[in-house]
Amino acid sequence: MNITFHGGAQTVTGSKHLLQTDNGHNILLDCGLFQGEGEDGYKWNADFGFDPKKLDAVILSHAHIDHTGLLPKLVKEGYEGPIYGTSSTKDLCALMLLDSAYIQESDVKRVNKRRLKQGKPLIEPLYSIADAEATASQFVIIEHEKETKILEDCSVYLTPMAHIIGSSAVSLTIETDKGAKVVTFTGDIGRPEDRLLDGPINLPDSDFLLCESTYGNKLHPPCVDVEAALLQLVKETCVENSGKLIIPAFSVDRTQELIYLLDRLSFEKKLPTIKVYVDSPLSVKATAIMRNHKMDFNKEALAHIARDGDPFGFPNLFYITDVMDSKRINDSKEPCIIISSSGMATAGRIKHHIANNIEDSKNTVLLVGYAAPYSLAGKLKDGAKEVRIFGDHYKVNARVEVMNYFSAHADYNEMLGLLNHLDKPRVKKTFLVHGNKDTMDIWKGRLEESGFKNVIIPEKGESFNL
Repeated sequence: MNITFHGGAQTVTGSKHLLQTDNGHNILLDCGLFQGEGEDGYKWNADFGFDPKKLDAVILSHAHIDHTGLLPKLVKEGYEGPIYGTSSTKDLCALMLLDSAYIQESDVKRVNKRRLKQGKPLIEPLYSIADAEATASQFVIIEHEKETKILEDCSVYLTPMAHIIGSSAVSLTIETDKGAKVVTFTGDIGRPEDRLLDGPINLPDSDFLLCESTYGNKLHPPCVDVEAALLQLVKETCVENSGKLIIPAFSVDRTQELIYLLDRLSFEKKLPTIKVYVDSPLSVKATAIMRNHKMDFNKEALAHIARDGDPFGFPNLFYITDVMDSKRINDSKEPCIIISSSGMATAGRIKHHIANNIEDSKNTVLLVGYAAPYSLAGKLKDGAKEVRIFGDHYKVNARVEVMNYFSAHADYNEMLGLLNHLDKPRVKKTFLVHGNKDTMDIWKGRLEESGFKNVIIPEKGESFNL
């Protein structure tokens, strides 16, 4: 049995791990898009490093594009087999892969205009909307915490990880020449105190472990009363200053978590009577999917639903899809809350909202997620006094606040809390994935201190015999 790391190896994107069984079956764990890797990322996305036609199964940990975003290209290049994942993952992928395909086609159209003027050869998108639509037909739903046979020598068991709805650790029980072996891939590990989702749940004991490393060198800030902190900021901005509270938020999970917190405040009659806009077509569709997958919610969220009815709906909440309605929000002088994507403010309607409001000191921009230093949100987070949006320069007169309590990734203590339940002597090798090399080095040391042996940091394309 062999494993080869084709992505997520010393990078935080492009998750893609190929397992080859003794019987000759090829199983791919995740099929993620490389993002933000520059020229290397473009090259890596163009070449899988393996033949898609020879795969027997694909298993997904969750729906984020850095874990699923190359599925349409896989199908385009000849993969005809099943794509396994939870029901929530299937529904989110149907939405997010179409959105990714639209972005691919739009970006290439813009780039080709420039290349045509420069006399350079035109390029093609990685895949099309038609490829994304074709991919949806190959999904096969498997349930959490239920052993499922997928090949004669392999069964799969999914453990809820509370990263986003449907997110899972993937445990494979594989028949080898030396008996059955269990290989577990953690996927992205969520937080034990997630406000909406159930999990993370203890993993099955395993012979080999693939472990994410995103926050292997970090601790999250101490828990605070997030509802109270958010409410205070709403009062200061929208009531006392009569301003707008602008929140860049990722369309899946972060937006719904914010809506849920505001819903709770509204139910408790604490939220001021102001309009709340969710201005992102993708966020609106993702919220509808979350409404249909309450089976992923934790007991507290389900108890709130039993009292309130709808965790994502309250008076004065408006979901915006039409672009003209989005423009009208910017023209309005009323105090309000605007939640819009993208989370790093690199694209989408949020850039228009920031551009229209950043120079007014009455307003507040609230940052609630990871923001790369190059991004607009990252520059605001770093205290920029002036930013460039759509080619124009804007003075940063609005208040900028950061709430670091919303991360969907476990920190190193939270990850250790999950992994310490494993039978450590049984784990023969632990491979670190989904992280930067410097972070992995620190995380490796922490795992070794806690009792894990043979902790390995694989390079892209590197293979190991299990």
